[in-house]
Amino acid sequence: METTSDGANVRFPPPAVYAAGLAIGIAAGRLFDWPGLGLRGELRSFFGGALILAGIAVSLAGAGLFVRHRTAIIPYKAASSLVTSGIYRWTRNPMYLGLALIYLSVAGLFDSLAAIILLPLVLGIIQVLVIARGGLPRARVRQRISCLQDARQAMDLSGNR
Repeated sequence: METTSDGANVRFPPPAVYAAGLAIGIAAGRLFDWPGLGLRGELRSFFGGALILAGIAVSLAGAGLFVRHRTAIIPYKAASSLVTSGIYRWTRNPMYLGLALIYLSVAGLFDSLAAIILLPLVLGIIQVLVIARGGLPRARVRQRISCLQDARQAMDLSGNR
């Protein structure tokens, strides 16, 4: 675990981007009478419920590790450490992944194909304005990854002797 006092330089709450995309997609679909998903209500409810539970679980797993490592959950506050354990072994951004799953859930429950079509735009905005700007400086992250790769290579070489 590394520490730093560098801020993430994000000036808005990322969940607002997901909420705005979802609201625009649902409203546009209704206003312009665009087609829905074409799924029965029971099926949408089942998958919507499953996705929302998965999204909450993934988000809480990521947030819980941030709390445990005493680093800022709010992206416009300074990050104090790079978390690489738990769910962060599988995804670098579980809280944003969880929000995307919740977004899909709500879009499905509202039968909004338009909102689902907008999701890549929402994810692109999050990537450019939050993920690419946030957290520990990129050079420090690359340095940490390089050290981990060097250690793995050293272990592989020692095992082949």
